[in-house]
Amino acid sequence: MDLHLVTYFVAVVDHGGITRAAQSLYISQPSLSQAIRTLEKRLGVTLFDRTGRRLELTEAGRRFDDAARRILADVERARQKVDAVRELKAGRVDVVTYSAFSIDPLVDVVRIFRERFPRLAVRIVAADGPAGVLSALRSGDAEIGVMDSSAEHATFTAIEMTEQELVVAADAALVTGLPDPVSRSAIRSIPLVIDHSDQNTAALFADLVDEGARNVVVDCAMPAAVWSLVEQGTAATILPRTVAANQLPDARHLTVDPPLRRPWGLVLRSGPPSPAALAFIAAARAHSGLNPEPPEQRDW
Repeated sequence: MDLHLVTYFVAVVDHGGITRAAQSLYISQPSLSQAIRTLEKRLGVTLFDRTGRRLELTEAGRRFDDAARRILADVERARQKVDAVRELKAGRVDVVTYSAFSIDPLVDVVRIFRERFPRLAVRIVAADGPAGVLSALRSGDAEIGVMDSSAEHATFTAIEMTEQELVVAADAALVTGLPDPVSRSAIRSIPLVIDHSDQNTAALFADLVDEGARNVVVDCAMPAAVWSLVEQGTAATILPRTVAANQLPDARHLTVDPPLRRPWGLVLRSGPPSPAALAFIAAARAHSGLNPEPPEQRDW
């Protein structure tokens, strides 16, 4: 059924007849009369009693009037949602992640998000690894999770983004004589400070840790503390190259051979994403060098 026929029908009911309804719709009376007859033909019922001077709804017309108004209300709500996505007048997105992604990529994604959508706010929730991210999504404490895309994400919707390149960052004196790139076996001889609590990270770093993890001299999930320990020469660490360049510019940065990469992506809680969440997804895609689909064009 054409939506404009439903709109015409409601206008005739509200204005009590064809003449005033046609004026309000800026169409001719014959055109409106024909549209109502077309609607009745498609429905297979008579909607108006035309025996008097004023059009009156038949019993079928009264039933259809209720349905027609619900249809138009649903369409208006859908239109408002589309407008909200397009205009993004206000709102907030709640994002949950853990230390591995709290700097890269989250900081740059939030920067892009705020530049593009200055009226929207971001709330960042801290979690203990992938399981904590999924728990926050499940409880409704966050709408989007940033996490290792290779981790188990149960039944949540996942959107893969890109990869982090991980490097060794250390005081130059601690890694004297080591080549760049450095082999994974050579890294096992270096004292490390890393967050070894996350199973995915532990598996990723398995080739860098000696038997019994004896070269992991500090197990720490606080990035600022890790950076300070590296600056003081206590131990080396493994972190994204972008973070090493920004936070430890005076340290030596060694490429791992073969290269060490960690994939990341977004995980969404159940249900259609909010307009703010769609905007955040677009910002994450832009950060990753992907074609950022306009939020209103994504099919959820």
